[in-house]
Amino acid sequence: MCGRYAASRRPEDLAGTFEIEKWEPEETLEPDYNVAPTKEVYAVLDRPLKDADDPRPVRQLRTLKWGLVPSWSKTPEGGARMINARAETVHEKPSYRRAFTSRRCILPADGYYEWVTGTQERELEVEGKKKRPRKQPYFVTPADGSVFAMAGLYEFWRDKTLPDDHPQAWWVTCSVITTEAEASPLAVSPADGPRALAEIHPRMPLMLTPDRWDAWLDPSRTDADELRELLAPPPAGLMRAYPVTTAVSNVRNNGPELLKELEGPEEGTLF
Repeated sequence: MCGRYAASRRPEDLAGTFEIEKWEPEETLEPDYNVAPTKEVYAVLDRPLKDADDPRPVRQLRTLKWGLVPSWSKTPEGGARMINARAETVHEKPSYRRAFTSRRCILPADGYYEWVTGTQERELEVEGKKKRPRKQPYFVTPADGSVFAMAGLYEFWRDKTLPDDHPQAWWVTCSVITTEAEASPLAVSPADGPRALAEIHPRMPLMLTPDRWDAWLDPSRTDADELRELLAPPPAGLMRAYPVTTAVSNVRNNGPELLKELEGPEEGTLF
């Protein structure tokens, strides 16, 4: 799954990486090292500009809310639970299938966090001596330092309780597509830690390599079977994972120190 990630790249950097043609300076977000559901996030998408005479899709950097609200939903309350869409079923689930064929995006990140329950903690839990095992967070990121381009979907939802000219009349929300975690060895792995992403968690965000960006974002591609081919996992051996401070577990904590690599798991959370 993807329940928390880091996104610190500036719009100017993202514009160069993704060949952005349009972004609004007033939508600039501060670097976020602890992105949680319902937060505002950057999304790269191809879409005609509003009120423009030219109907061609334009590569845009937009600010969306993480947690997809389907257009047919009566309220936005379920958005916080719709942060992930499974690659295996995204084409058929009512909440995602329309967005899958017409509203796809890329959610740029530095990487994502995932938590592993330490061996000693699991043993205590099994013995009934500890109800809530302490988990060690790991940060998963491309080994070469490149952007982690997560496949995503976005959707529009109209709040019918508000007038058309109200600034919050329309919600634009998004979801991260996830896939089975890689069982192959990591490009770089910690000495006392997991050797593969599957040892951390059975799911992971689907990372799109640059050769798939244009096809994924192209709104003229609407055939579900052809689009599903783009959901193939990236080549193995591109990722690294390392332990980080348990401070990231508290969403109120936010700063570059959350990405600092620890020499090993924190005490009490041995892998």
